[in-house]
Amino acid sequence: MRREHGDPRPGWEKTIEGQGLAYHRAAHPEGLSRPYWDESVHYVLSLEEVESLEEQVEELHAMCLHAVEHVVSTGRYADFAVPEWARDEVARSWERRDPHLYGRFDLRYDGTGPARLLEYNADTPTSLLESSVIQWFWLQDTHPGDDQWNSIHERLIERWRELRLPPGPTHFAFTNADETGEEAMTVAYLQETAEQAGRTTVAVAMEDIGWDDLNRRFVDAGNQMIRSAFKLYPWEWMLADDFGRHAVRHSTWIEPLWKTLLSNKALLAVLWELYPGHPNLLPAYLDGPRELTSYIAKPLLGREGASMRIVTPEGTQETPGRYGREGYVFQGFEALPAFEGQRPVLGAWMVADEAAGLGIRETTGLITDDTSSFVPHRIAG
Repeated sequence: MRREHGDPRPGWEKTIEGQGLAYHRAAHPEGLSRPYWDESVHYVLSLEEVESLEEQVEELHAMCLHAVEHVVSTGRYADFAVPEWARDEVARSWERRDPHLYGRFDLRYDGTGPARLLEYNADTPTSLLESSVIQWFWLQDTHPGDDQWNSIHERLIERWRELRLPPGPTHFAFTNADETGEEAMTVAYLQETAEQAGRTTVAVAMEDIGWDDLNRRFVDAGNQMIRSAFKLYPWEWMLADDFGRHAVRHSTWIEPLWKTLLSNKALLAVLWELYPGHPNLLPAYLDGPRELTSYIAKPLLGREGASMRIVTPEGTQETPGRYGREGYVFQGFEALPAFEGQRPVLGAWMVADEAAGLGIRETTGLITDDTSSFVPHRIAG
């Protein structure tokens, strides 16, 4: 694994905007010295590295499913801050094996040893369009003889064909609170993959979904019944909403309710309990850092690197945020590897239960947040 430089394509901004990355300016804080999509650099991996990473993330995914089974069978919902009234419904969702679509592992990897799991974004992962479409066209334009770890688009279409959903259209729900357009475009892209798979779809804002109390069903703004819906809207927000008690019992949601356990960072501690010393895991605990002298405290339901605290013998570093009332997990801290002063996080994509591709974000800091840039990759031919 190495970092290389190259000249950006002339007019690259219009190119990526035409391919759907219309939010690349709005999604990045102002005043930064580099763009969100940065094709002046890229990472090069060997085929052997990619094949090894594929095996590792599929093993991690299988371990995560085992962890869900463990939580459900032992009733450890309090560790995940799941409301008491929703716990039986989480169990039923898992026991039914409600259908799931995709997820993204965030990994520490430097090319010299096993990848280390940082977290699993299994409910509402973004940076999908960049990973699936934008970097693929970059590869075709700049390195047409090389390959890329990227079968995301094809796998998504195949997965939509496999899913057994209720009859009628599938609704695709975004939130009007999305100020950058990133979530709306991610939902629109997934809606397009479903349509390519032959499904009938309807776009809807989460704020426009209503509850028909008389007929006991969810409806859209046109009063059409919602039988199945993809939502880029976290389950913890749904459970905190007034209609949450209906949501857990009515309609088929993608991602399913059982994924609220995978998208919660308490998962990291449960994995360490079930697989202590596993080479792809970092030590993690729910009751404090224990023997760890270097650790990072992560809020169970935090997002975008907010409300985190890194503690090392050299000092403490914190990020601002409003998360943490739900509790923290304490994970062993290993600084992200540095490549020319930049620190990459590998986002390994799962579609259904198979590894499907890679997206890389990098920043100069120790925590990857909304100031990071997305950079493409290739497999050397």
